Amino acid sequence: MPLSFWTSWPLREALSREGLSRPRVWIGRAIRLVIMVGLLWSTLADQAFRNTGVMLGLTAVALCGLVLWGFFRTTLQHRLWPALGLLALLEAGAFWFHMEGARVPAAVMWGASAIVSMARLPLAAAVPCMVVSLGAYATRSPDGWLSIMATVIGLGLAGYVVRLDSEARGNAQRLLTQERAARKAEAETAALDERSRIAREIHDVLAHSLSAQLVHLEAARLLIHRSDDLEADRQQILERVVAARGMAREGLDGTRQALSALRGEMAPVEDYLRHLTAAENAGLEVTGEQRRLSPEAGLALRRVAQEALTNVRKHAPGARVTVRLAYGEGEVELEVRDSGARRRLRGGRPGALGDLGSSGSGYGLLGMRERAELLGGTLDSGPDEEGFTVRLRVPV
Repeated sequence: MPLSFWTSWPLREALSREGLSRPRVWIGRAIRLVIMVGLLWSTLADQAFRNTGVMLGLTAVALCGLVLWGFFRTTLQHRLWPALGLLALLEAGAFWFHMEGARVPAAVMWGASAIVSMARLPLAAAVPCMVVSLGAYATRSPDGWLSIMATVIGLGLAGYVVRLDSEARGNAQRLLTQERAARKAEAETAALDERSRIAREIHDVLAHSLSAQLVHLEAARLLIHRSDDLEADRQQILERVVAARGMAREGLDGTRQALSALRGEMAPVEDYLRHLTAAENAGLEVTGEQRRLSPEAGLALRRVAQEALTNVRKHAPGARVTVRLAYGEGEVELEVRDSGARRRLRGGRPGALGDLGSSGSGYGLLGMRERAELLGGTLDSGPDEEGFTVRLRVPV
């Protein structure tokens, strides 16, 4: 048996009223009230105080009640020596009652000292205190040995049962507090994750769309500002404005898709990819048994496909592009492969994202890689034999 079993205090939750139901609190108060009334009545009716004075006996009972209250307070604060001092005063009060011939108050004080010491002190101190209290009662009681033995065993078991009940309640209360703290932390974490998710969607959709619109609108502004013949440059300006309008429409569609994803109301990924590849003149291949994906996984597939095709349009215009969506046993894979010329990578390191690591939004495939890792997946990108490949794998 470890040493801490004997030296550790009962939990503070066990020593306080925390976690007690209202009926139990009132039952405890009623029991204490009955005990105090019994003590006062026995003191008033006892022949021992008829000579010394009733007020002296009542004062002694009141002082013992105050000492017991102080004992409860000091044990709640885990202060051993003050608690032992107050318990010694209770023992002295019991001996005084016995010396005055008031046997009932003395027996009650010895029994109460035994029970509260076992219930509220470390076992290393509680057991000796209980032995002293019950030993004093056994040696001073005029009853027969059988009655004394039954009373001593009953009080000892009562004190230990009260201790076990208090510790069980304290453990339950502490576990409940920890569970509440864990739930609160979990709720805060979920709220932060949701905020991060919304921030990523706003950044991916709006930043990309608005930055592209700014490029076209700035080009149109420069054409208007520098042109000597606006009629001659009318077609170029119109193309820039139409392109900016198209980007605005794409941004609006992307925002609607993001909001639908946040609500969990997304169309199948295959439909989105068919629409996207048709607009980009890319090929689409879907293999495996199609299944319903989580909103997060479906959104990651959409964003990676969109970003990869945008990078092809920027860095390898005119290249032949194929998009493959493969449903596996425990994952879904998206591969975007183009046949454009090999693109220069930063530092010559194979597999680096290079210029593809960022798009007009400043987020690009690096952001998509972070999104994949948050889902427990992977995103690889780099040159292959023909051109460049982006491959996303997410678990389903």
